[in-house]
Amino acid sequence: MARPHKDTVKVKTVAENRRARYEYFIEDVVEAGIALAGTEVKALRGGEGSIAEAYAELKDGQMWLVNANIPEFSHGNRFNHEPKRPRKLLLHERQIHKMGSAVARQGMTLIPLSIYFNDRGRAKVELALGKGKQLHDKRETEKTRDWKRDAARIMRERG
Repeated sequence: MARPHKDTVKVKTVAENRRARYEYFIEDVVEAGIALAGTEVKALRGGEGSIAEAYAELKDGQMWLVNANIPEFSHGNRFNHEPKRPRKLLLHERQIHKMGSAVARQGMTLIPLSIYFNDRGRAKVELALGKGKQLHDKRETEKTRDWKRDAARIMRERG
């Protein structure tokens, strides 16, 4: 697998899947490019888009982002895009094979965590390999989060 770039910076986050870390144990995170039409880029630059119900799947040796909603561009004409079409994710073949085999073998899921524009102005998707949490795991996560919030509040009060 290619070495991750340490200098990648999220300049503008467009869409974020906030429930992903609550619903899944996140194992591995990869930055992927995304193949978009011109009106999709314009809609994303306007801050529109949702990946709340989105997931990624392996089909015919390629990775696809499914169910991501990028609404039609308001000033688009008859060449406007379809809002929920599958979009191709741009990954190295090794990354596709690694993630696809983890999904097939270990019952994991590919979840998009966020869509953002990097410092070069390219649209990127932060894709995570996750395993679903059970109800008791979610309760434990909530309990630790509440305890950390209370501990921080107590420390602030004590000065």
